[in-house]
Amino acid sequence: MRRKKMLILIVSLLFLAHVLCAQSTGKEYEHLLAPVKNYVVYQSKTPISIDGKVEEPDWKQVKWIDDFADIEGDKKPAPLYRTRVKMLHDATNLYILAELEEPHIWATYDTHDLIIYHENDFEVFIDPDGDIHNYFEYELNAKNTLLDLKMPMPYRNGGRADIHWNSKGFESAVCLEGTLNDPTDKDKNWTIEMKIPFADLEVHQTPSDGQTWKIDFSRVEWQTHFVDGKYEKVKNPSTGHAYPENNWVWNPPGLINMHYPERWAMIQFSEKEAGNKTVDFKMPREEVAGKFLWLVYYKQQDFKRKNGRYANNLKELELNEETAGIKIEISATAQQFTAKGLLKDGSVLLIDETGLFLTKNKTNE
Repeated sequence: MRRKKMLILIVSLLFLAHVLCAQSTGKEYEHLLAPVKNYVVYQSKTPISIDGKVEEPDWKQVKWIDDFADIEGDKKPAPLYRTRVKMLHDATNLYILAELEEPHIWATYDTHDLIIYHENDFEVFIDPDGDIHNYFEYELNAKNTLLDLKMPMPYRNGGRADIHWNSKGFESAVCLEGTLNDPTDKDKNWTIEMKIPFADLEVHQTPSDGQTWKIDFSRVEWQTHFVDGKYEKVKNPSTGHAYPENNWVWNPPGLINMHYPERWAMIQFSEKEAGNKTVDFKMPREEVAGKFLWLVYYKQQDFKRKNGRYANNLKELELNEETAGIKIEISATAQQFTAKGLLKDGSVLLIDETGLFLTKNKTNE
């Protein structure tokens, strides 16, 4: 029965994405409406020691996520080097294990909160409540140097990174299969093991069985070569500046910008222990139905760029009032708008011009 419900949900999601794209003025929104990847996070049976050595048996009991792809998806070639991740949890922490294939391990930044992505790095983005505001970012290089920050909202909506925010209980360790900053040999990979306390993410209780979060991972990889025995970024001779970095991710948003939290993958917490019975991922209803709200959001932003104001009705956006059982209402001024999605069970989805996405479930009587 559970597998049947899951299949119905997947089919509904694909159908909804098809309907939404058909209503748009073209295919320009397809990459922003595609289904996202998912992963079930099981409980660890034994304590996880953050040493980068990955000796705990529970890590062997859980699968890797899909290998990373280019941030723009199929538009660009597959990454040169493999990147993959596993996850576990206990009552108070989320554990992440990342393995990055790398023939030349390079890192020099060694001070907390330097802009780590100016070198090769691994990045974690987490939005526990899925409202697309107040989310968290962690960046680490091969020297285990951390940049941690909190975002009140995405940069596109005027958000500014709070680099002064610190994840007080965070722990990480890096293990190298190779040598750091030695261009004379060929390395294999570097592995990151990390612990992120739920409390640091402003989650003050263990996620319940079946609870979902928005999360994604990114890897920044620069083109480098050897100059005077050291690694340096390769420069474009026509500009004198380094070539743009490669961005490899778990769930490609379809554009070169990780700060689209609605496009992140999803994890589902399970009370089952690693290695026991597997659990199917259940896509949240708001993730499926919310696609239409996000289409309204994207089209409203485009409409305002062209017309200097937000649209007052769906007709101006070339959208229908009701699609796939979701009735849409919008209200707008020149500078603000709210879109409301009314579901058949009485639940309400809301989105506004800042990208704040909220779910209000029907009150049980």
